[in-house]
Order: sequence, then structure tokens, then C-alpha cells
Amino acid sequence: MPQTMRPQGKNTILMHRRTNHLVLLIFAALLQCGPLSGTCAHAFAVDRRRMALSSTTINGDSTINGANGSTPTSNDDSNNDTDDDQYRDDPTAFTLGIIGDLHIDPRKFDDYETGRSHLLPILQSAREAHGNVAVVSLGDLGESKNCDHNPALPSELYAGTTLCHETAAEFLGSFDGVPYEVIGGNHDLEGIDEFRTDAENLDVFLKCHGKQVPQFARQVAEKTYIVGLCSTIFRDAAYTSHEVIIDDTQIAWFEDFCRTHPADEGWKVFVFTHAPPNGSGLRVLQENHVVNGCCWLNHSDEKNCRKFIELVREHRCIKGWFSGHFHLGQDYQDSISFPTIEPSEGPYPDRGSCVFAQTSVMRGGTSRDGRQQSRLLRGNKDGFEICTVDHQKDGKVRLDASITYKDDSHEVGVYAHDDVAYAHDQYFKVYMPTEGDMGQICGAESEECVLVNESEPITTETTTWWRLSCGRVLGVLNGMLLEYDKSTLAPLGLVVSADELLGRRIAVLDSGIEECEIDFDKPGMEGAECADDYNEREQAVIMYDEDNNVTVIQPNEDGSYWRKIVRNKIARMKERRRELAALEFLKYDLGVGENAAKEHVKSSWGPYVTTSGVAKSTNAKEQIK
Repeated sequence: MPQTMRPQGKNTILMHRRTNHLVLLIFAALLQCGPLSGTCAHAFAVDRRRMALSSTTINGDSTINGANGSTPTSNDDSNNDTDDDQYRDDPTAFTLGIIGDLHIDPRKFDDYETGRSHLLPILQSAREAHGNVAVVSLGDLGESKNCDHNPALPSELYAGTTLCHETAAEFLGSFDGVPYEVIGGNHDLEGIDEFRTDAENLDVFLKCHGKQVPQFARQVAEKTYIVGLCSTIFRDAAYTSHEVIIDDTQIAWFEDFCRTHPADEGWKVFVFTHAPPNGSGLRVLQENHVVNGCCWLNHSDEKNCRKFIELVREHRCIKGWFSGHFHLGQDYQDSISFPTIEPSEGPYPDRGSCVFAQTSVMRGGTSRDGRQQSRLLRGNKDGFEICTVDHQKDGKVRLDASITYKDDSHEVGVYAHDDVAYAHDQYFKVYMPTEGDMGQICGAESEECVLVNESEPITTETTTWWRLSCGRVLGVLNGMLLEYDKSTLAPLGLVVSADELLGRRIAVLDSGIEECEIDFDKPGMEGAECADDYNEREQAVIMYDEDNNVTVIQPNEDGSYWRKIVRNKIARMKERRRELAALEFLKYDLGVGENAAKEHVKSSWGPYVTTSGVAKSTNAKEQIK
């Protein structure tokens, strides 16, 4: 059989990866600095000592006017914001510039320079008035594509590389000496060609940004801290690599921090994470983040996914929580949610004493709804304001919400405007149920047979939800069957896709004996038995069509229903490489033509049916045998 000589393998290039990267960095430095010049011409080149102002101690604790040095003041009064006069010399006053997903592309710096020019005068004015200022980056620092940054490996993604983090550190450190803090998002450990492990990638992230630990805690004013939690898992993610995962060490640290800074002692804490927590009440979401299991912090871990809102409810010192991740604007009231009252005093849900706020993006090419905006947070002992800095309107500052403290554990929030944009339904379509709303179906948790949509088949307009006897919540939205969190009613993920569900009906049926679930690890439950009147039932959720074809929607082994079908990016990359190896075998060892070879290669998996990186189909069509 004729054979063709194989081309040079990719491994030959990868063996020299680090050497080529070093050469590239040196070459880039020469281009920016010139062989004889003493300073770099890069727009964001800064003194590394200035960047060190953002460094975090081993305990994740730092201060603006403390261990990292005092914040310098500016003599330029030309850009002073007179609104800061009311906070002059107030030790409780502070001002933060909050930057959403940067996704830096080194070929497209104009928007970053513009955004910096909008934020800098605001921060300079506040620094002149009271000195308590900082910049906070919500992560996702680099573009997740090749940016012509490494000729030796043209397929390399820019996000997560050493070059990416060094460039981001220069930009974030270029605000005229205003210190910055940064946390990692789901793309910041994506340097998969440069680093073998998440630990190696994380180490470079920390070093580039002058950090010793992933999290941070910085005292920005009297009795006021800002705290950040960092995503630390990418290659080792159990499911999608784009889930924002806060590790157990940080969670324990955060819980202890809240416990040692109680509200009744006057402490106020503002939290920053890349994705919002489950239960935040934010509705500026995109469908793809929900169905792919990367919408909330620790989305695929049921216990830890709910942990953050539980901490918010327990610790009233948490006053605000800012996140990015969705690349959607701040022109909607649904991009900010206010806390609710205690469940005993009023309707569900309970968000403690915390206001949640979504943050947009700075660069136009990364926006999903065309908006380019950052957040401004200004406050003191009496409360705080959340504002928008609009980078498409010459940095115009717009007040979005005012929050006034009533006491150490309660506050009142007021929206400053209605929705600025009314076409937002085309950008986010995630219905959030509330107890007693028009979409709730009662009885599914207790009756023997409930026809969810008896009157008509499911369409894209069908909006309804119900509780099962086990407490889990299912609902129909945009023609899909979704699961919602049984406590917060936040959407968790896709159960049945629209291509299978549209035109069909759903029923909930009794399917067996009543059951009782007891958590014997919970203190006081040792030796417990089911009460005589315990009423959890074993149930079957089915969908059926006009031809009487029935599909049983089986729960997962852990009792949940949403399908964790999007897998780790590294696993999918390796699968693709194996398929390419098979193609090369066909072409160069068996002499099969390229087009024919593609038709002859197939893959088989264990429980999976596709290598797709997004949730498109749940394939719930297996016939009972």
C-alpha cells in the first residue's frame, strides 16, 4: 500500500516552546523600547514598584495606606469631581473603579486607553479628597484566541499566558499610582500550551500581579474591606473548564474572614468574584451560561454552589458583591439586585444585607450587547452609590443605585433610573421563578399524576415551573426543560433541549414507594427514623407526544436532573488530537485520501455522545428494551 512521508510533528515545536517564548519576549521588548532607549514606549509601561502596591500578604490581607505603602496624591486639580468634596477628609469614605472582563487583545489597545482615561480623573479627584481609592479587576484578563503573539506556535491562545498576565499587570498598574487588586476568571489559567498544570499557570498569574495567594482582602477605609475570591481550576475541572471555581481553601478563608469582621462591630465588606453566586438575584444572564453549567460560582458542585449565598445570609457585614462574566451591559435594573427581608418577615428569597451588581466590559469587541461600561463604587459610613462609567459616552458617570444603611444589618436601596435599554430581551432570556408567581404549578410534589401542560404542547412561549416531592425544581423556558435551585430558584442547567421538547407535553407521575432521606452526618440526626407522616414520593417525570411516544426523564445518580454534558476543555482537546492522529494514520500509513479519511474516522465514548463544547442536545431518545 502506498505510503506518504509524515510532516514534522507538532511535538517538535512544543519541545522548544519555552525557549521560543523567551526569545519572543526579548524581541517584543526591543520593539517597544528600542536598543538604546532607557524607557519603554508601551502605553501602559509602569514602574514595577508602583504595581507592587497591589500585592497581597500571605493571609490575603493588605491595605491601601498600610503595609503596601501610602497612596500618592496628585497635584492636578483639572479633573477633580466636585462630588468628592462632601467626602473630603472623611476616613470612612472610599472610591473604587471596577473593571469587568478585560479580554486584552494586544493588537487592539485603543479601547483600554480610552477606558483608562475615563476612570483616572475620577480616581484622582477621590484620592485628593480622602485618599482611599483602588482599582479592582474582575478577571478574564486576556482574549481566548490567538492574537498573533507567538509566531512559533500560531495556534496558541493568548489568555492565561505569561505575556498576557504581564500586559494586564502593566495596564492595571498604570492608573497614576492608584493600587489595584485582581482575581482570576475562567480564562486566566488558559495558558494550556505554555503550562502543564493549573498550579504552574496560577503561580505565574500570582507573580505577575504581585500576589502571594489567589484571594485578597484590602482595607479601603475605616471599618471597610474589599475582598476578592479567585478561580483556580481550569485543566482539572470535572465538567466545563469555563466554570468559575473557588477552591475549598479560599472558601474556608472567606468564611473565617466574615466571622472575624462582624456587622455588629461596624465592619462592612464588599466582595469581588468573576461570576456571581447562586442566589444573587441577577437576571442579566445569557442562556448559554446556564445550560453549559458555568453561570454561578462553583456551578456544578451543589453544596459549594449554594455556600456563598448561605454566607451572605449569615454574615450581614457583606454589603455588596460585584461580578462580571456575562459581557452584558449595566443599562438594566436587573443588573443590580437589592437584599430582601428575612423569610419570617416576608416573601422569599433572602439575600442577607448584600447588594449584587453585574459589571460590563471595556473593549467593544468583547461586548455581547454593544455596551462598553465599567462600575464606580463610592461610599462612606452612611451608605454607598453604584454608578456606571460609560466608555461610549466620553466617560459619562451615571448614578444607578443609592444604598443607605439603616443600621449595621439593614439598608434601603433605590434604583436611580428605569431600564435605559428596552430591547434587552434579545440578549438575556433567563426566567427566574418566585414563589406564588403565575408560572408556578401546584400539586406536582404531592399528587399522583400532574399534567404540566395539558391544554397545549410546549412552545417557545411556555413559561412554567413546579416542585417535585424530593424538593427539586423543574421548569420550562424557551422550549427547554431546566432545573432550578430548590432554595434560591436560580437556574442550574439544561435537562431536555428544545429540539426534543417542543411540541410535546410533560407529566409528573407517582412511580413507587414513598421514601425518606435523612442526613446522618448532621448533628442530632444519629439514629433518626422517618416520621410516620413523612410524605416524599418516588416520582417519574415523562414527556410524551400526540403519537403516544413517551420518554422517561431519568434523574442523575445524585438526584439532580440537569445534564452536566459539557466537559473539560483539556479532555476535549486531547480527544481532538487523537482523532487527528487517526486521520494521519489513514492518510500516511494506509494511503487514504484526505477527504475520504475524514469520512472514515469516528469516535466512541463512555456515557458521552459528542465532543461538543456546548450543550446543544440531550439525546433523550433511547428506546426501552
